[in-house]
Amino acid sequence: MISMLLKGLIIGVIVSAPVGPIGILCIQRTLNGGKGHGISTALGATASDLLYAFVAAFSMSMVVDFIDAHRFMLQVVGSIIVFIFGLYTYASNPVSQLKKMRGGNQSYLQDFLSSFFLTVTNPLVVFLFIALFAKYSYLTDGTSFLDSILGILFILMGACFWWTAVVGIVSFFRDRFNMRGLYVVNRGTGILLMCIAAISIVYFVYTHFNA
Repeated sequence: MISMLLKGLIIGVIVSAPVGPIGILCIQRTLNGGKGHGISTALGATASDLLYAFVAAFSMSMVVDFIDAHRFMLQVVGSIIVFIFGLYTYASNPVSQLKKMRGGNQSYLQDFLSSFFLTVTNPLVVFLFIALFAKYSYLTDGTSFLDSILGILFILMGACFWWTAVVGIVSFFRDRFNMRGLYVVNRGTGILLMCIAAISIVYFVYTHFNA
């Protein structure tokens, strides 16, 4: 259970960490409207990710035998996908997308719904979840339905932890936060993901051929 908790927290953070358009929107709303608007925006994105996590978990449960038979291949492919995701995060320019999403003052519910629908329009997230589930061996033959639900909740906890930290930091430095710093955050996140993926690939290859 402790292992599943830690893996779920890691997956939740990895999925939420890249400073993409939604991250920019969350930061912008925190800067303009305060913590409440930032949190409601983050919850919208988290709800969408949670939906895709359920889809990924359901899909994984149907092919768990295939995963067990091809675990090494899936772990390596999953790490490669995470590396590509990190490379995309590093190379992207999130600030340039802010104008498309910027709007006037709105309620917390409007913040939540706009964030949810903007995030849910990217169904490719489900493949990131599947890659991470395979990479961290998040499903096995012995995984019960209750454990699967708990696993999804652990992912939710990881995502909420990340967004709470982001909103809290931005809110704390609200008067001094420089939007140009987003470039540094974005590139740092991308580099971190690529390093994690590269180390994982080396580890999986080494353990597979030296087992």
